[in-house]
Amino acid sequence: METFTEADREIVLAQLGRAPRGVAGVAWRCPCGKPAVLATRPLLEDGTPFPTTYYLTCPRANSAVATLEEQGLMAEMTERIGADPALAAEYERAHEAYLADRLALGEAPALDGISAGGMPTRVKCLHVLVAHSLAAGPGVNPLGDEALAALGDFWERPCLGGAA
Repeated sequence: METFTEADREIVLAQLGRAPRGVAGVAWRCPCGKPAVLATRPLLEDGTPFPTTYYLTCPRANSAVATLEEQGLMAEMTERIGADPALAAEYERAHEAYLADRLALGEAPALDGISAGGMPTRVKCLHVLVAHSLAAGPGVNPLGDEALAALGDFWERPCLGGAA
């Protein structure tokens, strides 16, 4: 995880249209250098529990992930979890990895055993799974990895050209 700078804060403010909350650091940067996934503390500044440890901020990625969700990928993945014990076991390990990452950022008893994105039994939010895969790297979250592969190199245009 990288330090979240004032310059990063300005970029994320533009990406989200609001100030980010509970930022612990930058979990993944786009190849252009902009923050694209933030690591978020499990308790926000006001003490509110916040289960989304990895928060996808890149507008291009968010848009592409929303398209995958609209195409029904979440329902398809949820069905596969129920039908494939090996996939279910891998997804359970992703859930445990997510919980361990959150615990490393702080404690939030209200979130004990609760990860995000529907893990470990369903897919509720592909944005969380993609953010987890970007932050943790390949091989940790199988369904996040699949969604990320479906996105392709979302940063190539126009991001690397200087926009977005």
